[in-house]
Amino acid sequence: MSRRNEGPSPYQGILVVNKPTGWTSFDVLAKLRGVLGTRGLGHSGTLDPMATGVLPVFVGMARKAVDMQENHDKTYLATMRLGMATDTGDITGTVTRTAPVNVGAQELQKVLPRFLGQQMQLPPMYSAVKVNGQPLYKAARQGLEVERTPRPITVYSLDYMGQAGPDEYRLKIACSKGTYVRVLLEDIGRALGVPATMSALQRLQAGEYRLEDSHTLEEIYEAKQNGTLAELLLPTDTVFAHLPEYQADEATVARLMNGAPTYRCRKPDGRWRVYGTDGTFLGLARTEGGTLKVEKLFVERG
Repeated sequence: MSRRNEGPSPYQGILVVNKPTGWTSFDVLAKLRGVLGTRGLGHSGTLDPMATGVLPVFVGMARKAVDMQENHDKTYLATMRLGMATDTGDITGTVTRTAPVNVGAQELQKVLPRFLGQQMQLPPMYSAVKVNGQPLYKAARQGLEVERTPRPITVYSLDYMGQAGPDEYRLKIACSKGTYVRVLLEDIGRALGVPATMSALQRLQAGEYRLEDSHTLEEIYEAKQNGTLAELLLPTDTVFAHLPEYQADEATVARLMNGAPTYRCRKPDGRWRVYGTDGTFLGLARTEGGTLKVEKLFVERG
């Protein structure tokens, strides 16, 4: 992403957006650039236009944390429609098959345990996965079928959440990064002996961030008008909440800010969230053999 003419951001941190249906993740970023007054934005975990829910947006210096997250797990509330299949795996696509439905909630709940745990999943043709440098969806739009390699995923939990309508059922899915819920629902349909497609998808959690942490675009606009927008952003260090805290003294802070190592550090080996004497989150550092070295700063060097 180009950093041309971005300038310093008046806001810093993570803004968890409750993405509306019909918007791409990039649509949300484009709108927020105007609201936040900066081009310095990044996001974690792209959502398809039909999906809603948690979209973490990283603002200002927090953008550096996008690729440093260790928790990439996701939780979704998905709605599966039985009796039809589409070329995209969801109801936005062209129907490719229909069949009468002779199974229901009881049969569905019986097959769900088969899909728990580690497994291999074939990426769908309508996806951004690249083969030979080209996204699969571009080939799919040309009517081409490209050979794909299955990828390892993990489904941590798969809970039946009730019926949503005739031949439609809700499932709560906790899974690893890279899991295509559309494909999972199609596979469940095959286990039931009927075609299946995804009719709705809401992301409830992405890494450390939950739906309860999120704000609609309308709420964000209103906060901007009221002068309370900064209160909606979560601190950057929430990305690294799993790491231990290191309260540095003034001398150590000065060395870290200059990129210099600190010797005879008494902390055990590992990664640390480092804070200044005033409690400001400075960034990440690593200790090894008694030497503390800066890994990434999230504040401007003085």
